[in-house]
Amino acid sequence: MKARKMRKIINLLSIFFLAISIFSLSLYAQKNYCIECHQELEDELLAPVETFEKDIHQQFGLSCADCHGGNPAEEDIDLAKDKSFKGSPKRSQIPEFCASCHSDSSYMRRFNPSIRVDQLDIYWTSEHGQLLKKGDTKVALCTDCHAAHGIQTSTHPKSWTFPWNIPQTCSRCHSDKDYMKDYKIPTKQWDDYKESVHAHALFEKKDLSAPVCNDCHGNHGATPPEITSIAFVCRQCHPSAGELFSQSPHKEVYDEMGISECEACHGNHKILPPSDEMLGTGEKAVCIQCHEPDSEPYQIASQMKEKLDAFIKKIRHAENLLEQADRQGVEVSEPKFRLTEANTILIMVRNLTHSLSLVEIEEKIEEGKKVVAEVTSAGEAALREAKFRKKGLIIATCFIFLLSIALFLKIKQITKKTPYKSA
Repeated sequence: MKARKMRKIINLLSIFFLAISIFSLSLYAQKNYCIECHQELEDELLAPVETFEKDIHQQFGLSCADCHGGNPAEEDIDLAKDKSFKGSPKRSQIPEFCASCHSDSSYMRRFNPSIRVDQLDIYWTSEHGQLLKKGDTKVALCTDCHAAHGIQTSTHPKSWTFPWNIPQTCSRCHSDKDYMKDYKIPTKQWDDYKESVHAHALFEKKDLSAPVCNDCHGNHGATPPEITSIAFVCRQCHPSAGELFSQSPHKEVYDEMGISECEACHGNHKILPPSDEMLGTGEKAVCIQCHEPDSEPYQIASQMKEKLDAFIKKIRHAENLLEQADRQGVEVSEPKFRLTEANTILIMVRNLTHSLSLVEIEEKIEEGKKVVAEVTSAGEAALREAKFRKKGLIIATCFIFLLSIALFLKIKQITKKTPYKSA
């Protein structure tokens, strides 16, 4: 018993002295006078302290002195600004300022072994970096895209470089007509992008894989894609369409004329959802932009559109039959599932238009027509069954009605023959 009490007393004393030690350390811990001083200031001198609380650097244990130098333990401002003090860098020096850590692989490995350390080298290849080397300090720098003291990791939804924030980040400069007037480039990219199929997927469907500015232009090495590279940019997400286009007669002609493949028909920032009207010779067709009515390509485009429309009409007819049968209570789940195969073939036919091969399109449509024919036959059979059921129901209803009348008359007859006796 005495030994047990002694162990308990020792444990309590250990906990007590540990608490005293932690308390003492907290009392004598070095203060960060950079923060304390800036908290008493206003506006742009206070903002760094407020935003740094949520900064990714602060979360990794870095402080003001890790970037700006100086001695944060000194309360006297003159002593705090010792020989190591760097202060705020000039705008033209910001890339090297950030790269003093971010280009040091041994230093960055301590915090994130997978992070790239070649951002500065890539930046110098960008349109922004090349202009900065020429003395243009209006171009985008690290802090314009990542912020200065409130930097968040790109996976954080509030980060300026999170996918659905990137278009707004780029548009802060590129949509400002006054700011961009010296560069003689359009400033409606953001307005166009908001109407695109990509923006619809990103903002409405929350599809983070939808392309934004840096997916096509790059981020640290941002530069406009060249005419010959636009197709390769698009093929990162649309490889099948790109491969089919490479086999088409357009490929060689586009290369010779210096036409930018995908962009020629679909545009760039304002890429609208593709529609069947883009094919053929109608008012909304892109084919008529280049081909005259008396040309062979014009006729081929017209034939492709006619065959596509006819195939779609057959699919819609089959769908209509199944919907009618379904509403009338006939089981049609199997032919409905079969119809999905026809719709898959329709998607393949639409994609084949990039090859401009009328033969391949016809072969695929014929394959789809066989499926649609089976579904149509099943739909017609289901409607016949529904009609048969309806006739049977009418006959049965009439029989029951006549039986009811006969029963009523019989009961009435029996009632008349039976004399009424009073009590």
